[in-house]
Parts: sequence; C-alpha cells; structure tokens
Amino acid sequence: MDGSNNTAVKVERDADGIATLTIDMPGRSMNVLNEELSGPLTAALTQIESDASIKGVIVTSGKKEFLAGADIEGVYAITDPAVAFKLAEDYKIILRRLEKCGRPVVAALNGTALGGGLELALACHYRIAINNPKAKFGLPEVKLGLLPGGGGTQRLPRLIGIQASLPLMLEGKELRAEQAKQQGIIHELASDRDDMLAKAKSWCLANPKAVQPWDDKKFKWPGGDSKSPANVQLWAIAPSMADAKTYGNYPAATNIMSCVFEGGIVDFDSACRIESRFFAELVTSQVSKNMIGTLWFQLNAINKGKSRPEGFEKSKVKKLGMLGAGMMGAGIAYVTVKAGIDVVLLDSTVEAAERGKAYSANLLDKAIKKGRETPMGKSAFLDKIKTTADYADLADCDLIIEAVFEDRTIKADVTKKTEAVIAKTATFASNTSTLPITGLAEASLRPDQFIGLHFFSPVDKMPLVEIIMGAKTSKATLAKGFDYVQQIKKTPIVVNDSRGFYTSRAFATYIMEGKALLLEGQHPRSIEMAGLQAGMPVGPLALHDEVSMSLSLHILEQTKKDFAAEGKTYVGHPGEAVVIKMVKELDRPGKKAGKGFYEYPQSGPKFLWPELSKHFPLAKEQMPQAEMIERMMFAQANEAARCFEENVVMTVADTNIGSIFGWGFAPHQGGALQYINAYGIAKFVKRAEELSARYGARFKPAAILVDMANSGKTFE
Repeated sequence: MDGSNNTAVKVERDADGIATLTIDMPGRSMNVLNEELSGPLTAALTQIESDASIKGVIVTSGKKEFLAGADIEGVYAITDPAVAFKLAEDYKIILRRLEKCGRPVVAALNGTALGGGLELALACHYRIAINNPKAKFGLPEVKLGLLPGGGGTQRLPRLIGIQASLPLMLEGKELRAEQAKQQGIIHELASDRDDMLAKAKSWCLANPKAVQPWDDKKFKWPGGDSKSPANVQLWAIAPSMADAKTYGNYPAATNIMSCVFEGGIVDFDSACRIESRFFAELVTSQVSKNMIGTLWFQLNAINKGKSRPEGFEKSKVKKLGMLGAGMMGAGIAYVTVKAGIDVVLLDSTVEAAERGKAYSANLLDKAIKKGRETPMGKSAFLDKIKTTADYADLADCDLIIEAVFEDRTIKADVTKKTEAVIAKTATFASNTSTLPITGLAEASLRPDQFIGLHFFSPVDKMPLVEIIMGAKTSKATLAKGFDYVQQIKKTPIVVNDSRGFYTSRAFATYIMEGKALLLEGQHPRSIEMAGLQAGMPVGPLALHDEVSMSLSLHILEQTKKDFAAEGKTYVGHPGEAVVIKMVKELDRPGKKAGKGFYEYPQSGPKFLWPELSKHFPLAKEQMPQAEMIERMMFAQANEAARCFEENVVMTVADTNIGSIFGWGFAPHQGGALQYINAYGIAKFVKRAEELSARYGARFKPAAILVDMANSGKTFE
C-alpha cells in the first residue's frame, strides 16, 4: 500500500503489515509543524485507521533531522488568543488520534526532535533514536517566551515525573540522544537508520496491544501527581525559585509550572485543554513577540550573513596568530582550537604564553570530569596550540588577533613586529574594546587588511563578536572576519568605527547610571535589585566590579586626553565621580583586587561593602524602584538609538542582538531598539524628555527617535 507520495507524508506498508509514515516536506531542508504538514498527517492517520491489515506504525523523517518544531512565522503572526488556542487543540487532536489508533506506534528518530517534533515523538508508544552526537531532543519553547503547546507539558511529566520534567521545560534544555535515554524520554538507541527501522519494526510486532501509560487504567504518575506528598515541597518552593531567577519578566516560566501543576490534578484530556489556554496567552503576549522577533527572525538573518558583504568567496582560517596570552587571548585561542584551527599563542615570554595555554587545559579538565572530553582528546587539543615569544613563528598564520594591553603605543609596536613576518595576504585584527580601529590601523602598512574583532569575556561562554570596520578596512577583509567568527561558532555583528564602538559605549550607560544613582543617595541594594528586576543579568555595581573600575578609569583618562588633542569639549557623566573616588581615594578598584562595591571573602559569597553609605550618604527620600528601572533601561536604549542614528551600528538586527548577546540587555525585551518599539516611540520620547529635565541631558532623546515619533515609524 502506498500513500500519495507527492505530499509531506509518505505511507508505505510492508508484507508484515507495518506501515511507515515518512515525513518529508517538499521544498524544505527541514520538516516544520504547520498546515502543510498537519493536512497530510491527518490523511495518513485516516488511511491507517481504515485499514485493518496495518498491524503497527513507524513514524520517521525523510530529512536529515526528524522534526524541528512549530512554524515560528505562523505563531508570531497570531494576535488573537482564540486562534492560538485552536492551533494547539488541532495539533493535539492529531497526536491523540495517533496514540489511540489501536496499533503500536514507534517514533524512529533519525535526527533532532525539538518542540513540536518531540511532542509528536512523545505521542508514540516507543521512541528509538540514532545515537548521533549532533542530534538534539528537548522542549526549548521557553527560550522564545512560549511553552510546549502540543501536549508536552502533560506527556513529559507523566512519562518521567514532575520533578525530572520541570527543569527540562523551564530551562529549555536540549539533550543529546544518550542523555535523553538516561532521562527516560528515549527508550532505545540505534547505530544507523537501518538498525533503527529494524528495531522499530521488531517492537511493533512484539507489542501489538501497546497503549500510552496515561491511557492505561492502572496508570500511576512516576514520583506522584501534583497532590502527592512527594511533590508538596516542590510546589511550595518551585514558583518562588523561578521568580527569584526571572523577577516575573518571563510569564512562560509561570505558565509552564501552572500547566504541570493543574494538569497533575485532572484527567489527561482536560490537562491538554488547560495547556492550550496557557499557550494561547503566551502566543499573544508582548514578551513572546519581543523574543521571537529578535531571537528568532533577527538572529537567523545575522547567522545567514545579512551583514556580510556580497561578492566574496567563503574563507576559512587555517592558522591563527594570537598576540597576548592573558585572559582574552587565552580564551580566543581556546574557542579557535575548538573549531579545529591551529593557534600560535605569542606573549612577551614563553612562560606567559604557557600560562595562557593552561587556560585551555583547565577548561578541558572540567570537560573530562563531565564526560564531554577524553584525556586523549585533551592531548590532541593542546597539541594544536604552539606557545612562543618569537614573532617569526607567526609567519604562516593567515589571521592575527592582537589582545595586548589597551595602550596605543604597545598595540602599534606589536602590529609592526607582526607585519614584518606575516604573509602579504594575512588579515590583522585588534580585540580592543574601546580604542578606535582607524587610529590603531595607522601603525599598519596595510590598513585595508586591518579590522577590529571585539570578543567578550569569558570568551568560551559569550556568544557574540563585534566586528569593527576602520575607515580604510576593505569589504574583503570584513568578509574574512565575518567568516572566521562563524567558523568558531560565534554570532557576528558589524559596526563602524567610533569611540567605544557600539557595545562598550551602550553598556557603559548601564553601569554609569548605577553609579549616578549611588551618588544621588539611593541605597546600593535597591540599585542592584532595580537592575535585576529590569531583566539585566547582574546589578550595575556588581557588574562594574567584574569589569574593573581601574580599567574604566584608564579608559576615561585616555578619552579625556584624546578629546583635548582633538580640540573637542569633553562632557562627563555624573557617575565618573564615583569611579574616581572608588579607585583613587578608596583604593577599591573591583573584584580582581578583592574589593570594590562588594567585599569578596575567601570563603562565602560576596556582599555589598558596608562602608558604602558612609562615602555615599543615603538620601532621605528614596526613589521608587520603577523610576530606577526606567532610568537604567532608557539610558541603554537611548544610547543604542544614537549609535544607530550615527551609523555606528547599521542594522536593527545587529543593534538588538548586540545588546542581548554583548552586554546582557534584558532578553525578554527583545533588545534595546525593540524595547523602544514596544514602549511606543512617541511615548518613549515624551518620557525621555521628562527624565532629561529631571536628571540631565544624557536622557535627551536621540534625534532619530524624535523624527520617528513625528512620522509614526518604528524600528523594522
């Protein structure tokens, strides 16, 4: 029996009565869940239900992956909760028919199954996956402000228990095949496609009366249902723990817990309907629109090379020369070797270079402990890093990255020494975070091949690289820089040269606003909490301790000198007085020194320095928390808009993604420009003018915002 083979689902039955449903959507590289699939899937089910000769069903994919999940474009377009509710209910009807079709159903997972793809697999009685280390399994909807709407919040807890399933959904964890098997999500692993299909068929023939656990009259929840004494403590603590992490900014987390709790005290079909209601609320929420718009559409556009110049062949770095083996250089060396590229790690002494190499060894030791690396793998990895103090060793490197001290003279010196030995075709990049690239390129004999590659610390964890174009940087060099960033699996944003570029410049407004509030007499704990409640990963004072106030002071002094040399008037930020006082007067430059706004005891967590209120006396009237939050958010968003206006950052996508990935701008807001969009541009301008009148000209709305408010435009 053959189904209609030109549709998204092909049905083939063998001599033993086992029907294989192969999902293979025409014209797509990956299967996605939309109307184009649901129609043929429904037709295939009808065919199975009406054919008594079918003894079992195998659901698999004709693509490299199984099923990626819902069609995000379709979900993003929904503005009516009733439409979202119907979408979830319609998919559940298909899944319910599948698991109650009266035959054993096996999901043969040839590759990744995420979101709606895993929900389809969970609606099968048995799951077999090819043990492919690249395949991922999970319910990551929370990362886009959503929840699993195809019964995932009900099937997973009934399968592996409430306590085991909640973290997977609340954190959106993506598991490898072996991990999914350990969790009890996948029943069996296979070596290849033939092995998987053979095992699937055997299971169907051996289990003719298969039913889902939750459809068995004797069903008992693993670890107990929501009313079980075993889960009482979980339900007493989990909501407050989630709130402590999210500060109420992510309604998806609350809705997931509500689905699991409420679903755990009713029958399965009622539980699924509850899930659809909570799903519909999220689909139409501003948070999901913010997150999908930026973290899906804009991020995908960047990763597909939207900011890469056209007309240049894709290039690959074969050997990297890394100048400077400090924390940044060591981190860049690690992520480069991880991508399979050889590295020459150069410092003033071989010993210093070896210390930089030890950074990789330390990370590899941690990976070995977690079972993600082997001693042999570690040895092979470290063999790819050559440590040296001799510039001649850089001769055959096709890309050089300089990460030496933030000083023009030192940077000029290493540039000249390097260019004396490297090939004429090699690219030279600086990892400076603030010094303009055009100025640094003056030391180069080939400024057209000189570019900025600004990494973020810690390099192995931070996903972004800011690519900076100097005045003379060629498009060919930009293409090479872009390709290298993608080669090491980072996200590139492209910006034009300017003091502080984009990310450092906008990030500084957050930490400086924290200091301005401190100077005005706001309680330091309230300032920190306002940052966290705004959705920032760390409070502004703690963050400045992390990045070092002594470095900020050095940059501040250098900037003042540069302004004087250029004959420009320097306009300072009120928060600068706090930096000067903390470093010069109080000798508390930050975490590295063990003392800043916080104390860092050897044993135990950090705590705010008790003497702060002595040096920065508290105001009698404390500012409302909402006002502090708005000041911090407006400072960042307004500066991002100025950078966009000045063409420092050239696309809305680069501006939004750069803000989230670069300095942790509240992800639930969808980035700095999306924050302004969602706030309402005219409303933002009005509020910025109020803040400017009350707190200073730094809040004056960027001219582009005033123009957009007048013309009714938004950032697209």
